[in-house]
Amino acid sequence: MTLVRWNPMRSLISLPNEIDRFFDDYGLNLRDFDTIWRPHVDLSESEDLYEVKAELPGMKKEDIKIEVHDNVLTLTGEKKQEEKSDKKNYHRIESSYGKFERSFRLPKEVKAEGIKAKYKNGILTIDIPKVEETKPKEIAVS
Repeated sequence: MTLVRWNPMRSLISLPNEIDRFFDDYGLNLRDFDTIWRPHVDLSESEDLYEVKAELPGMKKEDIKIEVHDNVLTLTGEKKQEEKSDKKNYHRIESSYGKFERSFRLPKEVKAEGIKAKYKNGILTIDIPKVEETKPKEIAVS
């Protein structure tokens, strides 16, 4: 006989599917929207710039679009699913695929024309420089 440790969080694993099934019963199918998944994003600030890091594993940089309009930074793209092989029997697929869109309102004190983005190892990093006036200035006391 094998002793199995009880995990109270185990019953919560199926909660998202239960919520989807609940809304399906009322004609609100939440799975058929254009935006399928939301990549995880970290936002940070340093003295010189704001930094946005988005986790986009398995994507090509050609499938990622970055726009700034009216001080709103928008990331869009599509993560395409690998073609299933007839030689493989999938028992479970947990990877997220499909279109995504994330938008963030930027402070007024940024240089939109100086924004730079790089994509490496599944991480998109966007550097948004601050304008000179907003940097902290040290004032000498006399």
